[in-house]
Amino acid sequence: MVSVLQNVAIDCADAYELALFWSRVTGRPLHPDDRPGVREAQVMLPEGPVLYFNQVPEPKTVKNRLHLCLRPETSRDEEVARLLALGAAFVADHRLPDGTGWAVLADPEGNEFCVLRGDADRAGTTPGPARTS
Repeated sequence: MVSVLQNVAIDCADAYELALFWSRVTGRPLHPDDRPGVREAQVMLPEGPVLYFNQVPEPKTVKNRLHLCLRPETSRDEEVARLLALGAAFVADHRLPDGTGWAVLADPEGNEFCVLRGDADRAGTTPGPARTS
């Protein structure tokens, strides 16, 4: 027997607003029951687990031990620009001169996530480790 991954839970101060940000990031809808003021909200991904946002009273205080890595349909740099325009913050730059690497951003509540190279970026460079290229 095995367990099935049901969702990726993200603690937050405002479940609806943070879910709305991630809905815009992924281009996927919120659960039909989600409304401003709810304590739990979900982004319905097309495959696999949903992104589940759970409102908690305590603020984020340290670096995430678990984070999301995004592989954009466009180039990594175009996606970084789009996400910054949606309200993300730039945290760290791990992009290398040869085009490999990734950028670390944070969502509006400070949860870090990575933007990896898109397929177009990867076509012109030597692949690095699967999780970071």
